[in-house]
Amino acid sequence: MNMKKQKIAWDVDDSLIIPAMVAETPVDVPNYENIAIYNWFKAQGYYMIIWSGGGKSYAEMWGEKLGLKADEYRDKSDLQPADPEIAIAFDDCDVDLAKVNIKVGRLKNSISRSEWNKHK
Repeated sequence: MNMKKQKIAWDVDDSLIIPAMVAETPVDVPNYENIAIYNWFKAQGYYMIIWSGGGKSYAEMWGEKLGLKADEYRDKSDLQPADPEIAIAFDDCDVDLAKVNIKVGRLKNSISRSEWNKHK
């Protein structure tokens, strides 16, 4: 029996990484709690996607830096409307990009990301 792998998608900023100004460090840092959840799904054999509003190459750069070995990288802006093949999407924003959309906790939400978002 050949079952198709379900697709699980993760956003980069404020989901897989914590922005430098939030972490109070000179560089962006991994969000180890969310990466542990990512790795659990990967270990179960799910098809993993990493995406970003910063573009496909930005998503790929962070996937590689974090050692996540995604099956696919995407530009999140290409995903409107929701992709019916994606079972679960993890994001720090309210999104409708998959069958099930999970909003991950955003650290220190009172800190503006507007300047930081310009670096992508």
